[in-house]
Amino acid sequence: MGTYDVAVFGAYGHTGRFVVEELRERGFGVLAVGRDEAKLRGLPWSDLDIRQASVDDAASLDRAFKGADAVINAAGPFVDTAAPVIEAALRAGVPYLDVAAELEANMDTFAHFGDRAVGATVIPAMAFFGGLGDLMVTAAMGDWKSADEAHIAYALSSWHPTEGTRAAGKVSRERRGGQRIRFSGGRIEYRDDALPELDWDFPAPFGTRAVLGEFTMADVVTVPSHLAIPEVTTYMTVNAAREVVTPETPTLGANGPSSQEFLVDVVVRSGAAERRIAVRGQDIYAITAPLVVEAVQRVLDGRTKATGVVSAGEVFDAADFLAALAPRITVTG
Repeated sequence: MGTYDVAVFGAYGHTGRFVVEELRERGFGVLAVGRDEAKLRGLPWSDLDIRQASVDDAASLDRAFKGADAVINAAGPFVDTAAPVIEAALRAGVPYLDVAAELEANMDTFAHFGDRAVGATVIPAMAFFGGLGDLMVTAAMGDWKSADEAHIAYALSSWHPTEGTRAAGKVSRERRGGQRIRFSGGRIEYRDDALPELDWDFPAPFGTRAVLGEFTMADVVTVPSHLAIPEVTTYMTVNAAREVVTPETPTLGANGPSSQEFLVDVVVRSGAAERRIAVRGQDIYAITAPLVVEAVQRVLDGRTKATGVVSAGEVFDAADFLAALAPRITVTG
């Protein structure tokens, strides 16, 4: 088969640029889609197929995705963009993947499209938050059919957000009315109390760090969507959690990968037994590009295990997928 053409909605955004670059490096054709045609034309690649479209104009999305073999949505806030772009991908009969870290957007996708995407492929949260953690938990589970708890701890050397992260965080806080979310007893709970603070023993080079417990990320949507684990908890190093919400923290520019280092440490427990896996890498936004592009490649090649609205660990061979990301990430455990 010849080259695949992938439409990237939000191609000129911070993460969108990384995704376009990754697709090009792998030999995909790219349809660069977005609301602002001037920004699309300002992208540093002269041979892109530029297509202007917006989520409030369904016909423009249909035109933009014409001829595409798959759609990657990299334009947040995803609570606004996911549903219209999924609808357009379903009309076009092509797979949809997004890089949403927003819990609400991911919950909406499973809730609203679970029945409608039968036989199609819709993969939300195919990104650092949601997708990577789900792949890690699934790989750590191995032959276990269920577990009592999964813990996903994030250590970031720093966290300078993108403008998109800031905007998405504002939308999420408003939608929750200031409450926070945790996943316990097999369901989402909304709580008003403060996040617990504790120490987490990360592998080297991070070591023991103060973390916020129940710093809930998209993993609490992706992991329970296909794994029988009633307690899924995510943690974030205090330094990063404080930095990302501080208005004075500068946002990231578009100058390639940042020097930010990350380590994700996953512990799965069943009774007295424990399984652990860790992943190290650089720049949580940049690493999202190989995650979502590897996923697109596997979907288009037919290397998938499920259809419908599915998360990474359910639709792909998790251990093989993680191994394919070397040397961009280092997997231990």
